[in-house]
Amino acid sequence: MLLFIVFAPIFAAILIMFDAPARLTALIGAAATTVAALVGLFLYRPVPGGFQFVNAFPISQSWRLSFSLGADGLSLMMIFLAALVLLCAVWFSPPVEKSERLFYACLLFLASGAIGAFASLDLFFFYAFHELALIPTFLLIGIWGSGNRFAAAWKVTIYLAVGSFILLIGLILLYRSVPPAMRSFDLRDLQVVASKGGIAPAAQNNIFLLLLIGFGVLISLFPFHTWAPEAYAAAPAPAAMLHAGVLKKFGLYGLLRVALPLVPAGAQHWRTLLVVLLLGNIIYVGLVTIAQKRLDWMLGYSSVMHMGYIFLGIASANLIGLNGAALLMFAHGLSIALLFAVAGEIRRRTGTLVFADLGALAKLMPFAGFAFGVGTFAAIGLPGFANFAGEILIFFGAFRVGADWQGFHLFQIATALALWGVVISAIYMLRAYRAIFMGPPGVRLRNWTEQPALTTTLRWPAVLLIIATVIVGFFPNTLIHLLGPAFPPALVENTR
Repeated sequence: MLLFIVFAPIFAAILIMFDAPARLTALIGAAATTVAALVGLFLYRPVPGGFQFVNAFPISQSWRLSFSLGADGLSLMMIFLAALVLLCAVWFSPPVEKSERLFYACLLFLASGAIGAFASLDLFFFYAFHELALIPTFLLIGIWGSGNRFAAAWKVTIYLAVGSFILLIGLILLYRSVPPAMRSFDLRDLQVVASKGGIAPAAQNNIFLLLLIGFGVLISLFPFHTWAPEAYAAAPAPAAMLHAGVLKKFGLYGLLRVALPLVPAGAQHWRTLLVVLLLGNIIYVGLVTIAQKRLDWMLGYSSVMHMGYIFLGIASANLIGLNGAALLMFAHGLSIALLFAVAGEIRRRTGTLVFADLGALAKLMPFAGFAFGVGTFAAIGLPGFANFAGEILIFFGAFRVGADWQGFHLFQIATALALWGVVISAIYMLRAYRAIFMGPPGVRLRNWTEQPALTTTLRWPAVLLIIATVIVGFFPNTLIHLLGPAFPPALVENTR
């Protein structure tokens, strides 16, 4: 099943490059991947004992290198997110005027890179699948982007390449820090080594710092965040949906899957630094988001800001916070994909995303107003949506760290400051909704008589994203109960 999920988008992309109908083939490939990922979620049994649906194909015995795929609750959740957002991104794609086959092939390769990384049990292919997605990202922004797309394409490529290089150094150091007789690229073997104390604490400090910086650049951790808003503003809507909603979660997934379980002493050593940096994401970037005058830039900065909450859950290193971080990864992927989809359709129909040029679109595009409103309420953490469930778990998990401390602990102060991020996000999201959909028509729309209501075809992908975020919002345990075996017992102890 995992082989099918990983290679179905790649196979569809190859068919498209050989003159198969581009949009139809991409839709079929994405739909088949989504159905298979959903079946995997239903078939998975959250019992101790590690990964399920395992496939392994040995490559090098001396290096202990193999192409290994496997999944637990965390990876299956992320695989389903990637497949669902891919389906909605392809479905929401507007008519492509140039190089249509290459456009859809790039979307499929980008998603397959993320899916392959989430499903990989081998560090080499975990890294390699992510690199597979970088070239399509560059092409999607540089060829089909808008605004200063060439500068944005090069900037995002340089940032992500540097982050990937630092990450590669960290992974090599991790491999070399394991005793020679126990060296392996297999995550399961490395977890056994780590549980037995096979990696020295001093080495763990250096490894975790490199992994934090490498993954942090890919996630847009403050102050390595400036590439993200510009890239998302220039990218076509389907590419922004996939990158902000899925590919950016690779770094967060890597912290949960690689950094925390394998070098826990290093994570403990650098957790104060991580808390300081994540507050920069929440408070500083949140205030910058309020100052934005364009919807695409505002959504880009908003995505960067919300990464701070997930970092807070990861830094807490207890089961409540980690469950919240994983759940918010899934929830944010749904909500930001929905928001970028609607924003892309507004730009295509009106030619602008400047707040002052818009207004009163709720009358012209009522379903778009509804969908964007749902995305807005989800993004600000309104109860009943998946984002709320993830954020409340993160706040409880982070506040619990040092609960018996004399006075206020660092995590309790950080949690109190992070709560202000909810207020900040409500300010910029509701202001954007009012400026775009309410009030009098803006400068560009005052004499506009066209009625650009969304077609039924474009409504279905938005409905899928809305249904997913509402179901998980009302029943978060449908995913949370799958996550338990993903976190080693030693990792989820309530560290004081």
